[in-house]
Amino acid sequence: MSLYALELKNITKTFGSVIANNNVSLNVKKGEILSLLGENGSGKTTLMNMISGIYHQDSGEILVDGEVATIASPKDAFNYGIGMIHQHFKLVDVFTAAENVVLGTNDRISLKKANKIVAEIAEKYGFEIDPKKKIYDMSVSEKQTVEIIKVLYRGANILILDEPTAVLTPQEITKLFNVLKSMREDGKSIIIITHKLNEVMELSDRVSILRKGQYIGTVNTNETNETQLTEMMVGEKIELKIDRVQSEVNVPLLEIRDLTIKKDDGSTAINNVSFYIRGGEILGIAGIAGCGQKELCEAIAGLRTVESGHIIHKEKDIIKMKPAEIIEEGISMSFIPEDRLGMGLCPSFSITDNMMLKLYRNGRGIFFNRRAGRIEANSLIERLNIVTPSSETPVRLLSGGNVQKVLVGREIDSNPNVVVTAYPVRGLDINSAYAIYDILNDQKKKGVGIMFVGEDLDVMLALCDKILVLCHGEVMGVVHAAKTTKEKLGLMMTGSLNLLKEQAHRPWGKAKDSSLTEEEWENLDKEENAEESLEQQDENKEEVK
Repeated sequence: MSLYALELKNITKTFGSVIANNNVSLNVKKGEILSLLGENGSGKTTLMNMISGIYHQDSGEILVDGEVATIASPKDAFNYGIGMIHQHFKLVDVFTAAENVVLGTNDRISLKKANKIVAEIAEKYGFEIDPKKKIYDMSVSEKQTVEIIKVLYRGANILILDEPTAVLTPQEITKLFNVLKSMREDGKSIIIITHKLNEVMELSDRVSILRKGQYIGTVNTNETNETQLTEMMVGEKIELKIDRVQSEVNVPLLEIRDLTIKKDDGSTAINNVSFYIRGGEILGIAGIAGCGQKELCEAIAGLRTVESGHIIHKEKDIIKMKPAEIIEEGISMSFIPEDRLGMGLCPSFSITDNMMLKLYRNGRGIFFNRRAGRIEANSLIERLNIVTPSSETPVRLLSGGNVQKVLVGREIDSNPNVVVTAYPVRGLDINSAYAIYDILNDQKKKGVGIMFVGEDLDVMLALCDKILVLCHGEVMGVVHAAKTTKEKLGLMMTGSLNLLKEQAHRPWGKAKDSSLTEEEWENLDKEENAEESLEQQDENKEEVK
C-alpha cells in the first residue's frame, strides 16, 4: 500500500508558447489536508484541472494509490476516486439536493432511496442539509454542501476544493472546516486552493507552493508561518499588513435615502436602506452573497432602476440618470464591478482599447484619439506594475491580478470623488490583492469616498473605517471596524443580530436616519461608543467577580 493517495511526477503542460506547469512534482498523503498556494497565473488551476480530467498533461505521470493513472476525462477521474468542487457550482436549480446528487450517474434508484443516501452521507460527516430542499431555496453554504456530497456519493477519496470559503460567513466557514476535518479522519485526502493564509494555517497539514508554473516546495503547516509562505509564493519579502490610513474625513459625498431596489425576478433586493459615504473614508458593505450588494452597486452606478428612495450626489438626485448622463453632468463617480471581464472590461480588447472606453468622448467627431489612450495605458502599466507584453495585449490573456489592476487603474484615472467597488480582490493572489488595497488607500488619502463590498471579513476589519451589514436586503447595523469582531459581523450577516432593532429603544436609536446632520451623527457616534464602554466595564466587573 502506498503512503500517498496522489502523486504528480514531472508534470508539464503548455498552451502554445505559454508554459502553465513546468516539471511539477508533488504528492498528497492519505488522510491529510494539503493547501495549494501560488500567485495568479502560477499554474494551480491548470494542475488541478489535469487531476480532475479537464486537461491532459503533455508529459509526466499521475499516480493514484501508487499506480499510474490515465485521466483523460472527468469520468476517468471519478473512476479513480477523484472529485473536484468548483468555486462556481454546477447544480440544477429546480431539482432537489438528492436529485442533483444522483444526476448524471447510471444508478436507477427511487427518489426515496436517494433522499436516504444523502441523509446518511450528511450524518456521517456532519453536514446540515435537507435532501428534499430545492436548490433555488438554498443558501450558498447549502449549495456547496450538495456539491461535496455529489463527489462523495460517486466514491471520491481525493477531493479538490477551489476557493471553498470565498462567499461563506465566519460561522459557515467553521462548519465547513469541521466537516473537512471529519472527512480527513475518515481517511479522505483533500486539496484546497485558497489565497487566505489564515485559513491555510488553521486547516491544512501541509502546504505546497507554485510560482510561475514551477514547484517551489512543500512545508509542514506547523513548521511555517504566513510570512514565509508569502515569500515562497512571491519570491521576495512582503509586509503582510493592511494599514487603515488616517485621513481627513469630509462631509457625506453620496447619500442613500430610503432606497428600495428589485432583483431581476421581481423580488426585493434592497429594502428601505439609508446610509452615506463620506470623503476620506472607506465604508465596507458586508453580507452573504445575494443579499442585495450587487443590485445596490448597480443602482448607484445608474445601471439598475430604483423602485423608491433617493441617491444624492453633489446635491443632485441621480436615480433617474443613465450612466452616460451621470458623466455628462460632471459627476465623477467610478464603479468597479465584481465581474471584471464580463461587465468591467471587454476581454477581446487591448489595454489601450479598454482605456478608450472611458476616453473616446475626448475625440473629435467620429475620430478616436487612440494615441491618448495608448499613452494612458502605458502610464497605467508602469505605475501599477502590470505584467503584460504590451499595451496592445488583449486583457483576456492577462492573469486575474493584472486584469483587476487594469480595471481599477482605469477607474481611478478619471479622478473620481466616489469609488464604488465590489469584490475587488476576489480570486487574486496576495501580491495583487495588497496592490489593490494600496490603490484604495491612496484614493482615501485624497479625500475620495469609497464603498467597499467585500467577502473577506479579516480584510474588511483591517481596511475599512465603518462596516454596514446587510441581511436579505435590510440593514442590520453600522459598526466601527476597529471596535467589532468577525463573529459579531457573522451574526449580523445571518440576521441573528439586528443592531438597529436593539438600538430602537435608545435615545440615539435613529442614528441611521439620513435626515440627521453631520454634527448629530458625530454626537450619536460618541453616545454609541460611551454605551459600548459602559457595557465593557460591566463585563470586566463580571469577570473579576
